[in-house]
Amino acid sequence: MKIDCRHVWDYISAYIDGDVDSLLRAEIDRHLEHCEICSAVMDSTRNVVVLVADERIFEIPSGYEERLHQRLDAVLAAEP
Repeated sequence: MKIDCRHVWDYISAYIDGDVDSLLRAEIDRHLEHCEICSAVMDSTRNVVVLVADERIFEIPSGYEERLHQRLDAVLAAEP
């Protein structure tokens, strides 16, 4: 089985949770050895999981939600 970046992204959550079979895990591991983008996505996703699991509460700056939605709307509007 040959996988590409899209396959890796589809299985990131299951990979981190240990819910992929050994063959798929080995293929993802091989892909991560040479793909810097997928390695960065995997590391970032793991970091988010760690932060979400952290019981501390973080105060979001005033206006952040509006700025986030404006930015997301702009990015989505720019997509072909």
